[in-house]
Amino acid sequence: MEFRHLGRSGLVISEIAYGNWITHGSQVEEDAALACVRAALDAGITTFDTADVYAETRAEAVLGRALKGERRAGLEICTKVFWPTGPGRNDRSLSRKHIMESIDGSLTRLGTDYVDLYQAHRYDESTPLEETMLAFADVVRSGKALYIGVSEWNAEQIRAGAELARELRVPFISNQPQYSMLWRVIESEIVPASEELGLGQIVWSPIAQGVLTGKYQPGQAPPAGSRATDTKGGQTFISRHMDDELLTAVQRLRPLADEAGLTMAQLAVAWVLQNPNVAAAIIGASRPDQVAENVKAAGVKLEDELLTKIDVILDAFVERDPARTQSPAGRP
Repeated sequence: MEFRHLGRSGLVISEIAYGNWITHGSQVEEDAALACVRAALDAGITTFDTADVYAETRAEAVLGRALKGERRAGLEICTKVFWPTGPGRNDRSLSRKHIMESIDGSLTRLGTDYVDLYQAHRYDESTPLEETMLAFADVVRSGKALYIGVSEWNAEQIRAGAELARELRVPFISNQPQYSMLWRVIESEIVPASEELGLGQIVWSPIAQGVLTGKYQPGQAPPAGSRATDTKGGQTFISRHMDDELLTAVQRLRPLADEAGLTMAQLAVAWVLQNPNVAAAIIGASRPDQVAENVKAAGVKLEDELLTKIDVILDAFVERDPARTQSPAGRP
């Protein structure tokens, strides 16, 4: 495993982070989830990402049980707040009330006294940013979180949050966006703003929900049990990529992966890590062998010629529009 500083902070995280969106508490049984976390730990992963909303709070609880007994100082545990976690009107958003109540719930479920990184899961148009940032600052000062970050904020929102964080003297160090060979909207505005402000990216969906593994074949039905057949939310998200022309282009990446001595999934994960502003790529898994495979992308240096060939193959299908400040349907 290789490790990188998260932005310009002193926090060091593993290049491959383990995330449990969709899987823990919903898609896979708990024994399988525990086995995947064990595989991640055995592979040297120290960074674990979750959110209070995943599987209606169950994912945090599963992760907490999976990490029980591990040396806490040797882990970086990250979670998020924003989406609804209950039926009440205040069981959502980035209001002070919801943040203060949600951090306590997350810590209880995770079985820890603090999280390393507490993230705003989306930007909240309904709450003054000053209220949100002050609440995050108080969470840090109380010792319940060490650093704060955001997820899927646009460049303007990140700049505004960073300005308040400086005034409040709270360590705002990261953004968590979608990023892959097919989804590059962060490159034009978000990455430059983050570099200027000292934030790093912890990116999700580096394999485009499995599309970049090559398992979806043009003209064929998706494999049984795959995310494209998931009726719990994954299908809506992945449907934008289930296009025969795109899937045909993805198959043309296979010889490039073979030439580099990588699987398709490893190539996709290694690709996002070539961006120096990316501190970690989040992988998910329903089986331990998937963890072991994807971890091999850590530390891989892709040659410029290979990167150019990838661009030529995928150019017509890449989403680069900076107006797309948030990802399509789905809740990473």
